[in-house]
Amino acid sequence: MGKVKLDEIDHQILDMLIDNTRTPFTDIAKKLLISAGTVHVRVKKMEDAGIIKGSSLTLDYVKLGYAFIAYIGIFLEKTHQTKFVLERLNLIPNVTVAHITTGKFNIFCKIRAKDTTHAKNIIFKIDDIDGIDRTETMISLEESINDKKRLMHTIFNEM
Repeated sequence: MGKVKLDEIDHQILDMLIDNTRTPFTDIAKKLLISAGTVHVRVKKMEDAGIIKGSSLTLDYVKLGYAFIAYIGIFLEKTHQTKFVLERLNLIPNVTVAHITTGKFNIFCKIRAKDTTHAKNIIFKIDDIDGIDRTETMISLEESINDKKRLMHTIFNEM
């Protein structure tokens, strides 16, 4: 599928939806001086093209008691065990992200925990998965950058 052409109105619609996916189309329409129907048609066009894939809800994990974040690099015994290990990682709800990677680790994942004791238990669960040789853990002290818009605006400027 080729690159989809988006105009400035599409960019502005995406910009507002990234800020808040629950923004009513009527509010977007008022701000952009277009009809709500136009917003609906354009969003539908972007959904059909695969540019917009659903919508998401952002939770404040700190307020929910899960402020501890760690990144775990996983070394596998054999690379053919990747799929099996990913299936097992997927059964651990605290593993929120996992990537197959090149370089030092075979898999790199992110976990969320209540505290260091909770994180230790999650890490031990991960270490116990068959096929994992060893892990290396890095603790996040602070999430300093989490900007969904910067890359989007760079992409728009390149279009």
